[in-house]
Amino acid sequence: MIRTFANSSLFQDKNLTPMQKLISLKLLPSEAATEQAIKQCIAGSEAINPADVWGYNILKSSIDARGRQAWIHLTLQSFIQEPWQQRELLSFRFNDVAKSILRVIVIGAGPAGLFASLKLIESGIKPIILERGKDVRLRRRDLADLNKEGEVNPESNYCFGEGGAGTYSDGKLYTRSSKRGDVNRILNLFAHFGAEEKILYEAHPHIGTNKLPKIITAIRKKILDCGGEYWFEKKVIDLVLADGKITSVKTNDGNSFEANAVILATGHSARDIFQLLQAKKIHVELKPFALGVRVEHPQVLIDSLQYHRVTRDDFLPPASYSLVQQVQNRGVFSFCMCPGGIIAPAATSPGELVVNGWSPSKRNNPYANSGIVVTVEEKDTHRFRDYGPLAALHFQQSIEQKAFVAGGGKFVAPAQRMVDFSRNKVSASLPGCSYLPGLRSVCLKEVLPPFLHSRLQEAFIEFGKKMKGYFTNEAVVVAPESRTSSPVRIPRNATSMQHPQIENLYPCAEGAGYAGGIVSAAMDGEKVASQVAAMLLRK
Repeated sequence: MIRTFANSSLFQDKNLTPMQKLISLKLLPSEAATEQAIKQCIAGSEAINPADVWGYNILKSSIDARGRQAWIHLTLQSFIQEPWQQRELLSFRFNDVAKSILRVIVIGAGPAGLFASLKLIESGIKPIILERGKDVRLRRRDLADLNKEGEVNPESNYCFGEGGAGTYSDGKLYTRSSKRGDVNRILNLFAHFGAEEKILYEAHPHIGTNKLPKIITAIRKKILDCGGEYWFEKKVIDLVLADGKITSVKTNDGNSFEANAVILATGHSARDIFQLLQAKKIHVELKPFALGVRVEHPQVLIDSLQYHRVTRDDFLPPASYSLVQQVQNRGVFSFCMCPGGIIAPAATSPGELVVNGWSPSKRNNPYANSGIVVTVEEKDTHRFRDYGPLAALHFQQSIEQKAFVAGGGKFVAPAQRMVDFSRNKVSASLPGCSYLPGLRSVCLKEVLPPFLHSRLQEAFIEFGKKMKGYFTNEAVVVAPESRTSSPVRIPRNATSMQHPQIENLYPCAEGAGYAGGIVSAAMDGEKVASQVAAMLLRK
């Protein structure tokens, strides 16, 4: 219900001084739903006539659903008897680098590679992007084949291709890594290339898988318009070294590229790059990561649990959740929660099964899914110790291969109802699910290692105590969610960002073990590019 202030005696003197004022409001969802309603609430909070509120800009927006009544918290820049001024976005100056003698090879066109390239252009340096996969438009066809035909293109899939894994895996833009860089700058860059301005003020900004491709295409156009190079289907197969530096980069089609420096931004699934570095005796390290399953509930169930009512308010978005539990001295936690989302096959090779989740911008699908994962430590990979620093990678790969066999092929995923999972009972049937290749009822104890399986079993029961109704056989557990982050770290100097052995090699973002998600990867790309520019411009 809109709060109104019709009694003119409530209003202050009409001879108001024109001003801009910072106002915080706690509103019902219906009150926060329209411009007119928000203006009325501003007027009510200031005891002025609604006609004196000439406009506002939302600076922060969040939902508080802890009680039976959900509230919207807004921080506003209000304009009282003063003309409204549109929010000022950051401005960016992208230089013409077509003739620049300074050139940097950027391996990978994910968020790290793209934002590193934009930063290089701002510094007057020419980026040469080498992307192993296809552009976002052609990539869709390979995703269709993966979902419908059970055929994976190892170079073009949910992980590889223009925009990287983030393009078709939700588009969440929030991060806990604010110390890594300027989050606001990254969000402004996304807005500059076509994202809605609401990402600048929402507590958990989200673009949506359906909208990200246009933004990625706009970034590519800017890079090309500025004279950068942007190559598709250029899989890097060799780094030519001399005197502790990379002299050229070779691709699978026989081409060779030379530049002053190389930014390695290949993402967490480029196993061939880790193997190449090890073969070249370039130091890499084992890194702990997380592995588990993806859980899917009906969205209406999650809405009812989170909003404490049978039917979600029309003015509230589909509900999300965040859960964490210590089980047997190990963390079990939700990862990449996708309200109104889809579970997708994220494999990058035949014979290996991986699942991930994504949501469209409206989050209007009937299911809610989330990764529920367990921390994997070095001791857990002991069986693969002969692989040295790649032991965790082979541990990860072994579970994906076992899951593929358990599903019966064509990326059908092994699955169990949640309560059945915790009781080691093969489900007699499985509920409806968004995963297009299909599910097969399997006891997931056959797929997951004991240390991981037992912790998940206990965690689901504990989550059900925290979130009454979460632990239910209406939920399906799909395995495995295994690509949460890189199982390998590529070391670099904390200041120069250079690899300790290779003077002009700059490991970057998720694939190197320094980021987790779109924004943190973009920030790391910018940070690395800044150090590359500082080094090159000093010479």
